[in-house]
Amino acid sequence: MKLHDRARFSESILYPTLLVIIMWLVKGFEAVSGEHLVQFGILPLRPEGLTGIITAPFIHGSIAHLFANSIPLWVLGSLLFYVYRPVAVRVFVLVWIITGIWVWFWGREAYHIGASGVVYGLASFLFFSGIFRRDGRTLAITFLVAFLYGSMVWGIFPDLFPEKNISWESHLMGLIAGVVLAVFYKNQGPKPARYKWEDDPELEGIDENDPEAYWNKPISKAPKPPAEPLQINYVYKEKPKEEEKH
Repeated sequence: MKLHDRARFSESILYPTLLVIIMWLVKGFEAVSGEHLVQFGILPLRPEGLTGIITAPFIHGSIAHLFANSIPLWVLGSLLFYVYRPVAVRVFVLVWIITGIWVWFWGREAYHIGASGVVYGLASFLFFSGIFRRDGRTLAITFLVAFLYGSMVWGIFPDLFPEKNISWESHLMGLIAGVVLAVFYKNQGPKPARYKWEDDPELEGIDENDPEAYWNKPISKAPKPPAEPLQINYVYKEKPKEEEKH
């Protein structure tokens, strides 16, 4: 890996790593203090639940819940900041806020906690952004996300989760938020790869769609000259006379 790529990778994992560390510190505080911070989750349509739009992703019900969200949040967040660096901060913050607001409006009357909504939003953005951009590099990210986290789509169906402690609303709202942001930012962020011949100074000012350009004119085949009739010449040789016998 080149020095520039290493620096870019280090920058890309910075914010996701800090967020995951904070999530584990919060869980550590709960374990040491014996308190559960569920009151900082999202409580739909209640004024006291508005704080959870910001704080809910840091709160998790168990170590297993926290671990299940930590790895995909770190992986998807790092991919976002590495590939979509120009818009990564805005996309990350908007996924976080929009998902929380929608859950506050349409979620069940219960405390919604955990970072799964953000995870779904990041996965959705990375998946659909590659499709909308139709660029080889971003499409590679689309296929990678589908391979790693394609099964997450089942998390938006409430009938598959009869347990009341699964916030399928966060999953669904995060997925929708990712699609919306993928459409909104489809013309921003990484540019399609350019090749060296595209930056040739001799090609500057040339209109590729110019109808008079030689590459836009139909290829005409030169007429072949008429074939000459086949002529056969016969050469006759006289038979040598036999020598007279004496």
